[in-house]
Amino acid sequence: MLPILYLLAGFVLLFVSGDWLVKSSVQFARHFKVSTLVIGVTVVAFGTSAPELLVSLNAVFDGAADISVGNVVGSNIANIALVLGLVSVVYPVKVKKKTVWFDWLVMMLATIGLMLGSRDGRISVGEGILFLIVLVVYVIWVVYASRKQQKKEEAIEAPSLPLWRAAVLFLMAAAGLYYGAEWLVLGAKDIAINLGVSERVIGISVVAIGTSVPELATSLIAAIKKESDISIGNIVGSNIFNIWAVLGITATLKPIQVSTSIMNIDYWWMLGIAVILLLAILPLSKGIITRWKGAVLFAIYLLYIYLLFV
Repeated sequence: MLPILYLLAGFVLLFVSGDWLVKSSVQFARHFKVSTLVIGVTVVAFGTSAPELLVSLNAVFDGAADISVGNVVGSNIANIALVLGLVSVVYPVKVKKKTVWFDWLVMMLATIGLMLGSRDGRISVGEGILFLIVLVVYVIWVVYASRKQQKKEEAIEAPSLPLWRAAVLFLMAAAGLYYGAEWLVLGAKDIAINLGVSERVIGISVVAIGTSVPELATSLIAAIKKESDISIGNIVGSNIFNIWAVLGITATLKPIQVSTSIMNIDYWWMLGIAVILLLAILPLSKGIITRWKGAVLFAIYLLYIYLLFV
């Protein structure tokens, strides 16, 4: 009974926090005169990746490396196939900016880099540091390019909240995402362990879904509020942060062992889902991820989870 209560409490807190995160992020975008897409791939993405970071750190220091890597790989698969799939089924997502093409390319670079970097069965300290350096360069470039482009476009709407209130709201949202994810993962993990499945399966399915709920909550609320750039930017940005920030920080503190099952199976699913995302958002200008595209993405995720347990 207690694990179920943790699950329900986690879901409620994550959805409320997702609403706060969207509101505060839009305010940040207006204060700093950058697009909501940039805020989506930076501030929101980092906030919603916080649960993955905390779970991965705990897992690798507890000697459960498969949960650490599986959590990130499973979350990246879930973010696109599960989160974007469900969001699009509920509310079709419009692609308004061509810059999503650049962010998709960066996500592919991060994905392929992870696959190549862990061919020796581990993510070393050096590779972790490299991930962090590339992440910093990416964030600086995205903010710079956005502010440069913004000068050529119409003025950004004035913020409705002072900066300090937006910051407080964001911190409250981040705290809510952390505790919500922790409760959800705690309940889900207890249930999964009782079923007697492996660490890899727990990490890729139960824990990954649990830590992807912030992305689901944030992207769904953003889509309903017609802030679709935050919705897509959050998902793509979160996948980039999951690899470069989560695994980067974790590996820098302690090298991560990567199992052959994750390298030979789950990595390729992660890469394939990323390619499918590109097909789903075509054309890149004024494209729409329709309900049927969302249904296809969701069906692919269900197939993946089915094969994982079989």
